Amino acid sequence: MNPTEKRHGAQYILYDADLLKEADPNLFDVRHLAQAGALRGTAEGRGATHFFELDGRQFVLRHYRRGGRMAALLEDRYLRTALHRTRSWREWRLLARLAELNLPAPRPAAARVTLGGAFYRADLITLRIENSQPLAQRLQNSPLSRRDWYAAGSCIRRFHTHGVYHADLNAHNILLDSAGEFHLIDFDKGMIRTDDSNWQQANLSRLRRSLEKLSRHHPTFFFDDESWHSLLAGWHE
Repeated sequence: MNPTEKRHGAQYILYDADLLKEADPNLFDVRHLAQAGALRGTAEGRGATHFFELDGRQFVLRHYRRGGRMAALLEDRYLRTALHRTRSWREWRLLARLAELNLPAPRPAAARVTLGGAFYRADLITLRIENSQPLAQRLQNSPLSRRDWYAAGSCIRRFHTHGVYHADLNAHNILLDSAGEFHLIDFDKGMIRTDDSNWQQANLSRLRRSLEKLSRHHPTFFFDDESWHSLLAGWHE
């Protein structure tokens, strides 16, 4: 990995020069990607996530947007701060560390911060985990085996063993690929912490609440106590 920084006026870009030949603002421009025929799809969430192809690789572009009460007031703006403290810079650096640890998370490609007055806006590009789907989506269509639930727990445990705190561990942020491997995504506000069972258990509790909420909201959703116990068995291995 070769972290490289560039500036284009009020835009600051951090990118992996081993992964991208060049990083300019067009990489973060959805209309430009569409006009170039590179756009491959969009997934809706708090903010749209876009998928595009470049030099034979698949990438994910995410624009940071606020949640909660501040969303109506500031939408996608954050109070200006030092570059290394911005949302996209911090997530890029964390993902780079996860790659060094060989953990199943997206590889960071590029991050952008756009300054404007007292605020900034932010974007992040990562390599796409191909042939995968969110756990939340998979469980609406078919059940997981006990072995799969065990593997999901083992995956989470790998991150916890290295002190990786996921600020929003839910069923949408766990991907299962066609090879049966699990991956964690969306590490906004994540960090490396000291080993502590309190935050680790809080992570697991958040995930269970997510699964239970989805169970209530979907007429078909394959999750029960046995599933959870299998996940915990994998986490405790």
